[in-house]
Amino acid sequence: MKNAKKKTAKHNRNKNEKFFKTETTPAEPFDPDALIEVQHLTKKYGALTVFEDVSAKISTGEKIAIIGPSGSGKSTFLRCLNVLEDPTDGHVFFKGNNLCNLKVDINIQRRKMGMVFQSFNLFNNMNVLKNITLAPVHVGLQDLHKIRRKNLFIKLKNLFRKKDKKQELIKIEKSAKEIRSEAKANAIRLLERIGLADKANVYPSTLSGGQRQRIAIVRALAMNPEVMLFDEPTSALDPEMVGEVLSLIKELANEGMTMVIVTHEMGFAREVATRVMFMADGKIAEEGTPEQIFGNPQNDRLKDFLSKVL
Repeated sequence: MKNAKKKTAKHNRNKNEKFFKTETTPAEPFDPDALIEVQHLTKKYGALTVFEDVSAKISTGEKIAIIGPSGSGKSTFLRCLNVLEDPTDGHVFFKGNNLCNLKVDINIQRRKMGMVFQSFNLFNNMNVLKNITLAPVHVGLQDLHKIRRKNLFIKLKNLFRKKDKKQELIKIEKSAKEIRSEAKANAIRLLERIGLADKANVYPSTLSGGQRQRIAIVRALAMNPEVMLFDEPTSALDPEMVGEVLSLIKELANEGMTMVIVTHEMGFAREVATRVMFMADGKIAEEGTPEQIFGNPQNDRLKDFLSKVL
């Protein structure tokens, strides 16, 4: 029992050390026009430095393609944008909220940051419809329960308040039944959009890789995100399945979705991206428009990379 208490105390102390490190090393003023801003970001695993002192800004509506050799830190950098990976140092702002500050509720912020993984990450024990509705239903019911708890406290406090001092209850916009019904209707609409409405009640293991990845994309879209993060979404697909996934991503890009995509598809990056970042040796070695990066590269490391992949 005593050892358990020591472990708990140590865990809390480590959390506090991380918190105070963030607080005593203040971030620079963030750009209010940037949807995502990264300031001096560093990620290390022990003695291994994946990337160091990386800064970048992503504005609403931009399509950022991150390219570079394997092992350059592209996927890790992407996962740091929504703090699926904890940065070792630096700051990540999303809509002005510092995601590296422990006071910020990261789960609230992630609701508006859709993530698509290279290995799909669908739940194989749930059918397609359940995979898509799981998050919106969970979040909707969670918010509903919070309102109900707050209303309960308001009612209790109102018992001891004078009539003119009583506080109004928070209005409940949707019932649990309505939340589930709307999530299902939205999921069906998204499945119809990608031509897979007939797969709503099947399990992911029965689908092709291209179908699973498109479902993973619409699962992220079901939360109505403001930015989509794609981690090499076609790398696990057979060549003939790549096109159907890239076609869906192009549709989203044409509709104005802000996106950051780690990709080895140079043709796709050239066609869709508004800006390309080249990562190598633990840093963003060069960035610019597709025309600049592919047509007139300046960095020697980028020139060597493009000579091998184009």
